[in-house]
Amino acid sequence: MHRSTGLVFPVIIALFLHNAAAEIKNLKISSDARSAILLERFGFAHTGHVAISLRSVSVASPDDPPIPSKLGFFLLSEEALIQTIIEANETPDYFCVLDSHYIIPLFNFQSLSPPPRASYNDTFPVTAPNEYSLFFANCNPRTQVSMDLHTELYNLDRGGDKDYLSAGHTQLPALYAFFALCYVAFMAFWVRTCFHNKLSAHRIHALMALLLLMKALNLICAAEDKHYVKVTGTPHGWDVLFYTFQFIRAVLLFTVIVLIGTGWSFLKPFLQDKEKKVLMVVIPLQVIANIAAVVVGETGPFIKDWVTWNQILLLVDIICCCAILFPIVWSIRSLKETSKTDGKAARNLAKLTLFRQFYTVVIAYLYFTRIIVFSLGTIAAYKYQWVSNAAEEIASVLFYSVMFYMFRPAEKNEYFAINDEEEEVALAALRDDDFEI
Repeated sequence: MHRSTGLVFPVIIALFLHNAAAEIKNLKISSDARSAILLERFGFAHTGHVAISLRSVSVASPDDPPIPSKLGFFLLSEEALIQTIIEANETPDYFCVLDSHYIIPLFNFQSLSPPPRASYNDTFPVTAPNEYSLFFANCNPRTQVSMDLHTELYNLDRGGDKDYLSAGHTQLPALYAFFALCYVAFMAFWVRTCFHNKLSAHRIHALMALLLLMKALNLICAAEDKHYVKVTGTPHGWDVLFYTFQFIRAVLLFTVIVLIGTGWSFLKPFLQDKEKKVLMVVIPLQVIANIAAVVVGETGPFIKDWVTWNQILLLVDIICCCAILFPIVWSIRSLKETSKTDGKAARNLAKLTLFRQFYTVVIAYLYFTRIIVFSLGTIAAYKYQWVSNAAEEIASVLFYSVMFYMFRPAEKNEYFAINDEEEEVALAALRDDDFEI
């Protein structure tokens, strides 16, 4: 009996979780008995090709000798998934996905050279442009497969050169390079602003400049990483730099949001214990999240725990997003309580307004980058997957711009913009409940 459900789950996961851009991959599968192994997902143009090379293939079964035709590789599109599931449910006891009418079969183990060093090497053109998932299927129950696998998924450009980026990601090198230049200009403008307002500049502003630097370096490395993958199929070490700056940038971003939310540096020179605890939670969680991101991005879905790592990444990200909101809420409540006793209602009203606006901006940014961007990547046609990346970068630029504008160093900023004559109006406004979160 073949377990048809072994195919369904990894395919569904593939449709919603996008791993790193496809490239030349060398995988080692050892004593694996899974009925279906998801290897890669790739968007093919009309010049798409799949190159597969196998070495040292061995098949072991405690029962009858395995049937070679029941072991093989195939492509499956998102559109064909439902039909394949229906087909599997109609004959669950005898169904083998390699016999399905809705897959694109590549080859099975009947094509392998004789043992003891069974091997295979061939390239297959993809005649129907679409986004496909590359699978290895094993329809022999309790059969373990071991092999060294080399895959190349690519499209040919107009000059006949190989493009190893998916059809929906081939624009990413230029996209990341453009936004890297934007952040370099942003950083130069920010440094100039801080220099011209030295008396109002604080340590938090230096940290914000460092955040812009890390973001620019992160995008530069992302552009180089995608460029080398596009041209050669391997990142040539740029992926290491990308993940390094990605980690630093992510930790700095959450740290800056927390510190701004607490009012550190420009409102008070110290952090309270509960605010320190938030940082002690957020920073280690960001370390875990970045480790999970590296595992998800570099190993691909063929490893057994790939789904688990995706779940860890999602959970940690949600916890961090929630944790960074607490200091902002605490600051709003603290300012509201202080305004009742310190006799500075106008200034407190300005601070409360700014913090409430900042709270709204952070919520909007987190919602857009976690929900809207994910939705765009899910519903967009495979040729336009880059749109979700562009939307995320545009949202980031807007968020950084608003946050930096709100808390820029200036002789007269929002904290102290209200005159004492407006004290009574401000006091009346503070009596309302408009600032409750």
